[in-house]
This record gives sequence, structure tokens and C-alpha cells, in this order.
Amino acid sequence: MSEIKEIYLHNYKKPAFSIKKINLKFELFEQYSLVTSTMQIQKNESDEKHLRLDSIDLELVSLYINDLRVDESRYIIEDESLTILNVPATFTIKINNKIYPQNNTELEGLYKSGDIFCTQNEPEGFRRITPYLDRPDVMSVFTTTVIADKNKYPVLLSNGNKKESLETTDGRHSVTWFDPHKKPSYLFALVAGDLGSINDTFVTATGENVELNIYCDKGNEAKCDHAMKSLKEAMTWDEEKYGREYDLEIYNIVAVDSFNMGAMENKGLNIFNSAYVLADTDTASDVNFMGIQSVIAHEYFHNWTGNRITCRDWFQLTLKEGLTVFRDQCFSADLNSKEVQRIEDVKSLRERQFVEDASPTSHPIQPKSYISMNNFYTATVYEKGAEVIRMIHTLLGEENYRKATDLYFKSFDGQAVTTDDFLWAMSEASGVDLTAFKNWYHQSGTPKLAVSENFTKGTYSLTLTQTVPNTVDGKEQKAFYYPLKIALLDAKGKELVNEMLTISKDTETFVYKDLEKKPVLSINRDFTAPIIIEQENVDFAFLIQHDTNSFIKYEAAQSFAVETIEAMIQGSQINPAFTESFGKLLSLDIDLSYKALLLELPSVSTLMQRQEEVDFEPIYEAKEKLTKHLALVYEEKLLSLYAESHQTDAELDSLSMGKRSLKNRVLRILCGNETQALAELTRKQYEESQSMGDRVVALDILENSHPEFAQVAHANFYSKYKDQTLVMNKYFAILASSHREGTLDRVQALQNDEVYDEKVPNLVRSLIGVFARNYKHFHAKDGYGYSFVCEKIIEIDKINAQMASGLAGAFKIYTRMNAQNKALMKKELEKIAATKGLSKNTFEIINKILK
Repeated sequence: MSEIKEIYLHNYKKPAFSIKKINLKFELFEQYSLVTSTMQIQKNESDEKHLRLDSIDLELVSLYINDLRVDESRYIIEDESLTILNVPATFTIKINNKIYPQNNTELEGLYKSGDIFCTQNEPEGFRRITPYLDRPDVMSVFTTTVIADKNKYPVLLSNGNKKESLETTDGRHSVTWFDPHKKPSYLFALVAGDLGSINDTFVTATGENVELNIYCDKGNEAKCDHAMKSLKEAMTWDEEKYGREYDLEIYNIVAVDSFNMGAMENKGLNIFNSAYVLADTDTASDVNFMGIQSVIAHEYFHNWTGNRITCRDWFQLTLKEGLTVFRDQCFSADLNSKEVQRIEDVKSLRERQFVEDASPTSHPIQPKSYISMNNFYTATVYEKGAEVIRMIHTLLGEENYRKATDLYFKSFDGQAVTTDDFLWAMSEASGVDLTAFKNWYHQSGTPKLAVSENFTKGTYSLTLTQTVPNTVDGKEQKAFYYPLKIALLDAKGKELVNEMLTISKDTETFVYKDLEKKPVLSINRDFTAPIIIEQENVDFAFLIQHDTNSFIKYEAAQSFAVETIEAMIQGSQINPAFTESFGKLLSLDIDLSYKALLLELPSVSTLMQRQEEVDFEPIYEAKEKLTKHLALVYEEKLLSLYAESHQTDAELDSLSMGKRSLKNRVLRILCGNETQALAELTRKQYEESQSMGDRVVALDILENSHPEFAQVAHANFYSKYKDQTLVMNKYFAILASSHREGTLDRVQALQNDEVYDEKVPNLVRSLIGVFARNYKHFHAKDGYGYSFVCEKIIEIDKINAQMASGLAGAFKIYTRMNAQNKALMKKELEKIAATKGLSKNTFEIINKILK
């Protein structure tokens, strides 16, 4: 393990040197690659004498300053740096170094994904390519020449516009790329391979033609069509909503199988995890298609919110990620169902970020320190960051928000800036004082809002009290400032009041006069703020039936189910009022995708978060009992809904997708009652449907409820798709998430499957990562689940530290576990912490959990 050093925001210093231009030459060979970097460097207003460049695992060949070779006595090589002593104020430096991409299993810097050379440099990968000032506030103009064997690597790509192509007599060729826009090193990209592609053209609002290319492994070209369609939709949307046009002649996307993240917004050359590019109806589910649309848009939107304007330092990561997630959420809402998109966004936030907020790794959207920056690509920085931007949008209103973003782009184009700069633009253009709002950037945890109501002589008083959690180290935090949409409803559901409150104090009271009867409160409509509402004696059945706000109707259905399940855990019978309310939902004539969400029972994660001391066994038992009850009571109606929604095709229009969503929700409920007839119905869906989503749902149900059918279906699925890695991810995930006995044994055995490869992140995530989220078996009281995942973390840490620290996140709920599980978990965490050579990525996560 390299020296553990914590980096603090308050220690930020401007760079002592700037790099005006950089010329890169890559000579790619099978056993090694040669990198030549020529930089024009200028000392800033600084008395620094020595130039310290970031450098990891690089073999220095030669070093020149102003064309003179630098003697070894004038530079110092350390584990993570190259320091050149006594440099002049302005100079040109030329560095030749050797790297070994084929041995790079960390997948940071330049590495090989199969036979493709590719890069991943955010946040600190470029220092694994060549020595550099590898920080986001050093922005330079890049020219890149890539040289490789023409037969093996006919496609050579980098950032910007193609400048020159040359062929040599030795069977090699070169392509030179020039990016006129200044950028930090984390946005540098290179790809070399024998790739297939699809091509298109986009004409910008001002009439400029942009060449669009999506590259992939040969044979997968037809699976890129949806990604191309999504890209063009995103380009149009950004012009219309934000006034942002694309700014280069070419926009390239490359899909690779081995990638640590979802995708990377490198200027003009996006590199994607193939899971977010490749799709057709035979191999991808509706969820996959929607995910591709979202991620393609997200990376494109980064061209302005991330590339043209970037982060001053990595503590500002939410500046680009929170804003861009908000933008891609709005894009998806505009192109699809706004109500469904909002609910899905909130579900994701609660499943991932609320759990993080309640854990030992809780942090603000702008962290104060880090050991490994890779550990802060979190749901807090991304999803909670997006909710913070959404609140700003709500406070400003659409018109002022657009004025503010226009000012932001105008004021800071081509710069590396901070969240304070963004907030300045929001306030300056709108006239809204956001000083108190800054707590959302600097405080951690999920605030709670307690509701107290009083009605006397026609006057309704609403008292709201904030509870703000302490930081993980016990420090008190201040009240948050946020918008809160509410409505007051009469006995028939008519809105008597519909307004937005501004919450800013520990406790405040809002008074409404001249009301005939006590109204029904509808609070946090549209999930205006990412908070937890604490309210007693809520008439959930009334809100489900009468509230017109789509989110509140969903929230009431979820909350009623949570209340019912929690009462069952305490020994109560199933609440007949909930059963009746559920029956009314079945009869609603509404958007089918939305209806499917209303019928969904709370997740195990949702129920777990409400327990002071977490114990998963009673949660599973109560939820399974309630599902079976609903299946029995409403069997006829559920079967009728299934028949009405069932179709075997895989069309991607909204109605067809809605039918599949509702059909599969209904089938899951029905199969809570494990009858032979339902097993046959599920098997028939698997065998006859043309939709991958239908088949995966059927396979999952058979795996958990009817193993005698599952064995045949699994064999069929494996035989058909074993050569398609993306589909096999689904196969591994179904088996790793199974609730059946013996799941851990089967997961361990699957590691020896010929398809599985521990060096491919998608496969690790789908098998080991999914098992670590299998609450039933990962948290089994024999401790074997913990022991297995602990061993995999230690093993994978030596291969890919980023993947290992991601798996370590499964232990974040350690402090809230029941005594038995906590003791078992502690033993395994201490084993990881005591491992020699542990990466700083994994050390940071484990250390925080144990603290």
C-alpha cells in the first residue's frame, strides 16, 4: 500500500505552473507502449523552484528541457511523482516513458479491454500514462498522435478533430488529433482497435454539420442504433433547453467491455461501458434501453457541464456531476413519463443515497477530505447533488433558472471553477439569496421534518420541526434551507391550498384561516426536498384515492404498505384497510408504467432503513406473507390484468413498455402464491416472449419459486447467450440474488464458469456485487456470506482496487446491524484491515466503517 495521505479541501493551493500546450505521441506495441510528451510550461505567480509532476508506475526513458537532456542528478523519482529541480520560468519539457497497458488490471490510465487499447483518466489516471500536473485546474490544448499496426488497429482515435492520417512502410499507420478547447488531463482519451461502427450526422441549430460515430466490437453494430438515436435526441434537447450547441466537427463514442464506470465524457471521444451502448430487443430489457438513453445523454451534457466548464479541484465534483445528473433526469422525463421518471429517481436516491447518509461513510455533496478520490463517485455526490440542483431550480423557477445557467456558461466558459461560482451565477441572475442554501453543499446526512397539526375554530396551524443529524464524528449541524410544496385537501380531495413553503429554521409554523373543517395535508409534493417526513395518523387510503399529485399517491401507497409490514413484524394481522386500498389500485385506469409502480411493495432496503437495529429475517418473512395474501385475495383480478397486458412482442413504444411493466409486476405478486398453474404461466412467458425483460423476470421468478422449472430454463438461457457477455451479466445476477437455499454455494461455483472473468468489472458486479446486495444470504447468521465477500475483496484488491472498494461498500450498514451479525461482520472487516499491501481505496472505506 502506498503511503496513506488524507487530502483536505482547506489545503487547496493554486498550481505553481501551467501547461499551455501538450503534444503527445503514442507508439503502441503488443508488449509495451512508448509515450512522448512535449509540454510548454510556464511558471505562474509563484516562487516555486522545482516542478513536481504526478507519475505512477512509469518507466522513464529520457527527459529534455529546451532540447537539452536532463542529467539524472536534476530529477527525483518517487512512488507517485517525478520532480525536476531548478526549472526556469518558461520552458519546453520533453518526456519519453514506457508503459505496459496489457498488464494494467486497474483499468486506469491506458489499458487493454480485450484487443482494444483504451483509457480511463478520471480522476487520476493520466499520471499512469505520462508524468503530468494531473489535476483538474491545469487546463491545456492537446495534440495527440497515435501510431500502431494498421492490420490489428485500423481505428485510432483521440480527442478533438482529426488533423492528419499517415501510413508507413512497415505496416504501421498514424493518426493525429487536435482538440482546440483547453481541458484537464482527466478528459484525455485514446482508443485503438479493429472496431465496427455506425455513423450519422447532426446539424446544429446554427447549421454546423457534426459527424457522429459509435464504435464497438465487430458484429455488434446493429446494437448501437438506440444509442445513436438517444445521442441525437440529447443534442437537440440541450440546444432547446439550455441553448448549448456542440463545438467540434466529430463526436465519437466507443463501447468497451472492461470499464470501471458507466461511461466517461472525454472531450469528443466518450468511452462507454458496453452495457450503456449495446442493445437490441433480444438481448436488452426495457430498463436497459432506458438506461442507455439516460447515460448517453448524461455524457453528452457533460460537454458543457464538465468539459467546457470543469472543476477547480476534485472536492467540486458535484459541480459537474450533480448538475449533469439533474439535466439527464429532466431529459428522460421530457422524452418519457415525467411522473414515472420522478418516482424512479426518488427510489434510486432512497435505495442508495439515504443508506449512505445513514452510514459511517456519510459525507456532504462537497466532501471536506479524501484518501482516494475514487471513493467519492458516490450516490451522495451524484444523486443527492442532483436533488440540490433541483431545489435551486424550484426556488428560482424555470425562467430565472435558464437566465442563471446562461450567465454561468457565459461567465465561466473555459475555466475550472467551484460550487460557489455556480451559486453566484444562480443568485446573480435571479436575485434569490442562496447564502443559507449552501448548507446543502457542506453538511451531511438526511434531514427529517416532523409534522404537527392543529385545527381550532376554522384555523389550521402547521408546525414543522427540522431534525438535522450530527456528522459521523459527532458534530452538530445547522438547519437546512429548502423549498417544500404542500397542499391542503378537503374531504373530497379538492385542493383548498396549493403552495410552496420555504423551510429555513429549526421550527416554524404556517397558519391558514377560514377553513370549514380540518384539511388533509399533502406534504413534500413531487419530492421537492430530499428529506424524511415524520407524520403520525396519516390517512394513506384517502391520499391514495384522492390526491392528484402523482408522487404523493405513490408515497401514500408505499407508506401504507410499510406501516402494514412493520405492524406484521410486531405480531399484528394484515391490515384489512391496506388490502382494500390495494384492491382499488388494481382498478385504476391510469398510465400502465405508473400503475406498476403503485402496485410495488416496499423494498427490503426501504424497510431496513427504518429499523434502529437491522434484522433482515423478519422483514423477508413479513413481506413474503403479505405478497401471498394479496395474491390469494386478488388472484382473479391480477390474472385478468396479466391477460390484458400480456403480449409476446418486444416493441419499444410507451404503451408496450407500460404493458410489460404492469404485467411483470402483477406476475411477481401472483407468484407469491406458489401454485403449479402459476409456475406453468411463468414458464410459458419465458418460452414465448420475445422481450428480454419478460424472460429475465420469468427466469428470476422460476429461480426463487420453482427450481424444478428453473433448471431447464437456466440451461436454455445459458446455451443461447453464453457468448454474449452483457446477457450473461443478467444470468449471473439472477443466480446471485436468489433467495433459495444454497445460493452462496452456487455463487462460489459460478466463479469457475468459463464465461466468468474476475478482471471484467461488469462480471464481478453481476456475481459478487449482486450477492453482496442479497440481504438474505449475504447477512445470513452463519457469517459465511461475510467471509466469502471479505475474501473476494482482498483478492480483487490486488487486481483492481476500485472494484474492491466498491464491494467493501456492502459493509456500510455495519453500525446498525443486530449484535450477532455485527460481531460476525466486525471479524471480517478487521481481517481486511489487517491485510498487507491493501490499497488506499479499500483501506479508506474499511477504516471509516470500523471507526
